Amino acid sequence: MNKKKAFVYLLIAYVVFVFLQSLVYKFSGSEQTDIIFTTIAEWMNGVGLGFIAPSFAVYGGLIIGSTELIASGLLINAKTRSIGALLGLSIMSGAIFFHLFTPLGVNRVIDAQGNTDNGVLFYMACGVWISCLLILLLGRPSNTERSYS
Repeated sequence: MNKKKAFVYLLIAYVVFVFLQSLVYKFSGSEQTDIIFTTIAEWMNGVGLGFIAPSFAVYGGLIIGSTELIASGLLINAKTRSIGALLGLSIMSGAIFFHLFTPLGVNRVIDAQGNTDNGVLFYMACGVWISCLLILLLGRPSNTERSYS
């Protein structure tokens, strides 16, 4: 296996790990997930998106988690890898947007006591975004590879 292919597999492993480990929180309705999606829903109310806010607060974690699960499956399969990377890039673009431009913030609150995650979730989202972009860019066959296939 060449170094480029090994690096792509390492990137895929990172993205899949981040997506799958977060499913426990999103699918169980943990306090952290509730705080995240309630904070975003409250922001939605304030910017004129009140019609979707209540559903987003309740089902946002399940919808995003399900989408991350689908992206993970697509990333693992070589034939659907670029679709999975695009989906991951889209999900993380949304996450980064919400961290930067809503009250969620980079250093978000994780529990009722007001403890924060010191930006870990934001930095992981940035890492996944960069990884998905690299998977897309490095996964494309070069001109040399195309001419010999």
